[in-house]
Amino acid sequence: MLTGIEEVDWASLGHAYGPADDVPALLRGLASPDPAEREAGLDGMYGAVHHQGDVYDSTLACIPFLLELVADPAVQDRGGIVELLTSIGGIELDDEDDDLDGPSGAGPGDDGFVPAANFAMAAAAVAAGADVFLCLVDDADPEVRLAAPVALASLHPDPARVLTLLRERLTVEPDTEVLLALVEAVGRIALRHASLRAETVDWLGWLARAAQDPGLRLAALAQLARCAPGRIPEDVVRRVTELLEEIRTAPAADDAGGEAASARLPVTLVGQVRELLGEQAAGRRTPWTEELLRTLHGALDDRVDDRIALILAQLRSPDPAQRSDAIWLCGGLIRRWRGRYEEVVGLVGAQLADPDARLREAATSFLERLFELGAPAADALAGVLTGRAGGHGGPGGASAAAGGLAGLTGRTGRDGALLALARSGDARAVPLLARALEGRGEVRRELLYAVDGLGPAAAGLAPLLRRRLAAVELDEDLYDRAAPLLYALAAVRGGQALPEVLRVLRGAPEHRREWVREAAARTLGAFGPAAREAVPELRELLGAESASVATAAARALWAVEGDAEAVVPVLVRWLRPGTSGADRCAAAQALGAIGPAAAGAARALRPGLTSRDLWERVRCAAALWRVSGETERTLPVLLAAWEENRHARVEVAACLAEMGPAAAAAQLPILTELTRRHRHNAREGASGSHDIHQDEKLLTLCRAALTLMERPARPWREERPTGDAEPSGPGRERRPTGDADGSGPWQEKRPTEDAGGSGPWQEKRPTQNADASGPQRHERPAQDADAPGPRQEERPAGGAGGRAVEGER
Repeated sequence: MLTGIEEVDWASLGHAYGPADDVPALLRGLASPDPAEREAGLDGMYGAVHHQGDVYDSTLACIPFLLELVADPAVQDRGGIVELLTSIGGIELDDEDDDLDGPSGAGPGDDGFVPAANFAMAAAAVAAGADVFLCLVDDADPEVRLAAPVALASLHPDPARVLTLLRERLTVEPDTEVLLALVEAVGRIALRHASLRAETVDWLGWLARAAQDPGLRLAALAQLARCAPGRIPEDVVRRVTELLEEIRTAPAADDAGGEAASARLPVTLVGQVRELLGEQAAGRRTPWTEELLRTLHGALDDRVDDRIALILAQLRSPDPAQRSDAIWLCGGLIRRWRGRYEEVVGLVGAQLADPDARLREAATSFLERLFELGAPAADALAGVLTGRAGGHGGPGGASAAAGGLAGLTGRTGRDGALLALARSGDARAVPLLARALEGRGEVRRELLYAVDGLGPAAAGLAPLLRRRLAAVELDEDLYDRAAPLLYALAAVRGGQALPEVLRVLRGAPEHRREWVREAAARTLGAFGPAAREAVPELRELLGAESASVATAAARALWAVEGDAEAVVPVLVRWLRPGTSGADRCAAAQALGAIGPAAAGAARALRPGLTSRDLWERVRCAAALWRVSGETERTLPVLLAAWEENRHARVEVAACLAEMGPAAAAAQLPILTELTRRHRHNAREGASGSHDIHQDEKLLTLCRAALTLMERPARPWREERPTGDAEPSGPGRERRPTGDADGSGPWQEKRPTEDAGGSGPWQEKRPTQNADASGPQRHERPAQDADAPGPRQEERPAGGAGGRAVEGER
């Protein structure tokens, strides 16, 4: 066993955490009769030797020993070792992968550099020993048989031989999950080897029709759709629905009594993943159907109507597990594709009254992210929140009447339902928010940021918000506690809270002082002339060293006094050469909010139209049009940005709608956007809690722009149609509109509630990256960072092309 392991100079090799002299112990642990040592060994291999998928020289040195362990029937838990080898040797070298040359662009002289050649050598080494996997398809251990098919399909150099072996094994394999793995491996071979594809697709089509087991037919249909989308049957929804019902009503398989309780294992990442998967499968007769349906949905891709029909059928199933799967799958669908989701949303809302807790959690998490698209579920949400849903009393278990305020504070199923109701814009959320604010517990910050979508009905919340703000201590946590309250007070124009806002502004501690000042200034601006007592403080803030603070103060002073001569020169100073692009963007947006009264700043804005930074170009162009009406200069800049960066389209569309007939040249790109099924901000493997809302906002703006373009042209100063950035005299700084990036008075300042933010009200200063994937790297407070959801998601930070990863569940 492990012959020659001592002959390797492990100390001269490395892994993720330095010298690899600990690797022999890990390898011996994999062969240990002690399950705790085996798990610790596997965890160490993933944690250091194959850390985050990297291949080090020590990884290469391990391959012969891992193959030896796999070949020895006396070694227990070999299925995990097979999966490890599949990961080490199964990288697709022809795939586009920016990380092959090490993390974050590391070079040969950098710590942690992993040469791309290591991956090729690993693939070759594992392939050279891949015959060892051939005999594993009939191994006595079902976990080994489960791992072997994918290993063979991914690693063996003779795919034709593997294909024959897998098809033969399919006729005698007794384990359902192994059968499904065999079918998946066959599909993988068809995808990887074009010469075998036609034959394999025909066989999958036959299996989807002829297999006796409905789960096997569903698996074959999913792989057929994946390998040959053109062969997907027209009646796929009916067939899948019938298969799911057949699976649901099939007699339960005999239970052999389960395995004996294992010894207590060490706390490892491998163990935690295993436990999580076990929890997800607990109580489900056929947990594997979820992955089959996920594969099928991926293959159906842009056949949105078919996918919606399939989800609707699942949501009507008597099986709560199928309904839960449908909600998770719809979460992925609605984030990427536009469609008619009213019926789906209504049925998801109906799940809120189900006694199954996991189903209620899935429904609540899904509805939280829909904003205006959640309206069809508003009655159901209001019902569970007011105790009219019957049964269990809604999310959290107790009705609102019986459960008091506790269920509406903190982070619970009930406060998630309230968040969904508030984000949908339903006024029934207002009294429930009032009850939460009256209580002693913490109110979830997302609820406060949702107040701006409730319109005039939320005005009555002002006294409660004022009382909450008065109780906030002026300590290092001031920003985190005060910012959501300040935002909500601005949304309801709670001018009676002026003394409390001034207390926060004057008493801000050193820690995050600039953020607090900016947030307070924005709230004062929303109060308009009612904040006249704050004029001395605002004038002092005009001289702040931070552009975000100075520009917020300038906008507030304009809203309070209407004196453009007092604020425009301050903003123009931030446009001078030598300031950062972020600062110029902040100044431009403030000038745009002032409008024609800032016409004297037009000359200072024009150089921004040729900036290398896309976001500076967009914001200077929009501001220049808003202050001067210069269409000839600004429209080409906006249209170029529309094509260059899809994430700029919301801001561009807002300005085009304001331009009206003057933007007639933009009709074609706007019409093209309206005909697309794919959401403009959808990204593979990543999403944010406001993405759906932002895309729906873009569609609304595009429709408004088209309508306004058809109206007769009017003199520029009269054609400010939507008012998002209309000139605002004293008291006319507009209230927030509830948009995630805010096309209201604060433009970019509406929180996205995603990626742990670092600036007042969601904005960290933008980077200078014209290829950024979002608006100027607006980094928002962590309002949703730990929110439950169909998928745990992280929104890209905006600029700098930030990448984010979407967890599956």
